[in-house]
Amino acid sequence: MAKKALITGITGQDGAYLAQLLLSKGYDVYGLARRSSTSDVNLSRLQWLGIEKDVRIVDGDLLDLSGLVRTVTDIKPDELYNLAAQSFVASSWQQPVLTGNVTGLGVTNVLEAIRLAKPDTRFYQASSSEMYGLVQQPVQSETTPFYPRSPYAVAKLYGHWITVNYRESFGIHASSGILFNHESPLRGIEFVTRKVTDSVARIKLGLSKELRLGNTSAKRDWGHAKDYVRAMWLMLQQETPDDYVVATGRTSTVRTMCEIAFSHVGLNIDDHLVIDEALFRPAEVEILLGDPAKAKAKLGWETSISMEELIREMVDADMARHRKA
Repeated sequence: MAKKALITGITGQDGAYLAQLLLSKGYDVYGLARRSSTSDVNLSRLQWLGIEKDVRIVDGDLLDLSGLVRTVTDIKPDELYNLAAQSFVASSWQQPVLTGNVTGLGVTNVLEAIRLAKPDTRFYQASSSEMYGLVQQPVQSETTPFYPRSPYAVAKLYGHWITVNYRESFGIHASSGILFNHESPLRGIEFVTRKVTDSVARIKLGLSKELRLGNTSAKRDWGHAKDYVRAMWLMLQQETPDDYVVATGRTSTVRTMCEIAFSHVGLNIDDHLVIDEALFRPAEVEILLGDPAKAKAKLGWETSISMEELIREMVDADMARHRKA
């Protein structure tokens, strides 16, 4: 029989690519989606990948424990990937309580549903490099102390440690991937990489004249989401659950990333980039640089797509979107 996987956050970037990967491996894939009275579930990323008819969408919400228990009881998943969250760092200062409830306590609800309904389900938690925040070591590994610098990062840290706690307390096969920044053409427009590539495409096509950003000296370790979801799957194939840093081991400034995007379409960055102090974070994370040695050694995982290739792919996709529109 085919393995069953349940993905929370399946309508997001990572959820869509993970669903595509699992389908290619013969899984029956279910996706938890939160419905509202004002709009249908957004399946645009699944549609972009051509897999929207191959996954089964079920209603659910990370804040609804009883609903999660029923879902796990009905589906009986072999693997459960928790990717759902309020995941936009900037919004977490405006919605700190919501972020804490969904991104933090929501993890507990999913783990409780597994413990109560199907404790042999293998669980993946999407942890974040934002947990390192004010970095305590030049290169961050699984043993680097955390120092979160936003309500989002604090909530992610709670989700990370409750995953460890359920692993150690109840013997659940629960692993966390401490994922550094990973992007793709499916990235939400509110994230800086997509904001950049979309703006560059608009400027090239004469639809806009400028790109407004905050701190362009911040450094990030950027990889492709396709590579990173493969690491998620590999974690749940291991005999023993554990936590892994997933990163490229290379950091670049936001400005360097912008230069790649502008150069790809033959534009000069200084003709269009505007620094807007209103876009600076209340507490900035200046640099993130991950050490993926453990993931490489134990999972056999490594990146296959460079940051330059990633940004060019994103610019091309946004150019195609705007031309079609």
